[in-house]
Amino acid sequence: MTGAILLALLPVTLLIALGYWLRRRAFLAEAFWPQAERLGYFILLPSLFLHGLATARLQSLPVGSLVGTLMIALVVVAAIVVALRPLLRVDGAAFTSVFQGSVRFNNYVAVTVAAGLFGAQGIAMAAICNAAIVPTVNILCVLVFARFGKAGLNARGIARQIVSNPLVLACAAGIALQGSGLGLPPGLEPALRALGAASLPLGLLCVGAALDFGTARSWLGPVMASSAIKFLLMPVVTLGTALAMGLSGTALVTALLFQTMPTASSAYILARQLGGDAPLMAGITATQTVLAAAAIPLVLAVLMAATGL
Repeated sequence: MTGAILLALLPVTLLIALGYWLRRRAFLAEAFWPQAERLGYFILLPSLFLHGLATARLQSLPVGSLVGTLMIALVVVAAIVVALRPLLRVDGAAFTSVFQGSVRFNNYVAVTVAAGLFGAQGIAMAAICNAAIVPTVNILCVLVFARFGKAGLNARGIARQIVSNPLVLACAAGIALQGSGLGLPPGLEPALRALGAASLPLGLLCVGAALDFGTARSWLGPVMASSAIKFLLMPVVTLGTALAMGLSGTALVTALLFQTMPTASSAYILARQLGGDAPLMAGITATQTVLAAAAIPLVLAVLMAATGL
């Protein structure tokens, strides 16, 4: 399994490296990258989630235990991070970035690796994971921004941020179509499938383009704290929760995979919008993306060996 994980991570690493090279070489106009991120966040990735949830064959998958494992683990780790805030010795804005780096995950990397490991079943399980994690993470992060960020969100602002999130809306629509049995119209289904397929390579290129290693050095303590929580505490809590809920096999591996992902570049956008520490968020994103190449296979190999997978 470790070899398969490394093999699935190889194209991910190459695409991220290519994005980094293209940005630093100015191969494309600087204005391309923000627009590409916007296209991926509002159109391509929501299309992937909507299509995946609406068309997934969920009958043979442990949907309830998988969703429960992910949501419970996220809430537990979020509570631990908030409790640890006094020990971090950072201001409120910086804490929002540490929090995002501890709980937010990179959709593009997770879905790509899950598809590489388990094919169509991996995509179906990835859609379930996104349906569980995306709303939970966004609600937790917006609540933390409301409490510690500079923007000072009120109840209406919190609700608006949650219900207007394109990933939340896409997951909700996909679940509704799956539950109703209507599915996608014949003409719309291939269009969404094509848009969703385009989200993965473009998203990984944008992840590489957004890497900024200079910011990581100026916030070493918070960067390493969030990375330790993300790559150590989160998967351990997820494993304990999964075993308590009877999750096993490929579903357990997928849950651990998603919870070991580095934080997403969208966290930087949210930090800018809601009064967080954007430079620190950029440093956390860059550091975790690099660490993930070693952390993901190592952590998964150790945890799977411990459970006999």
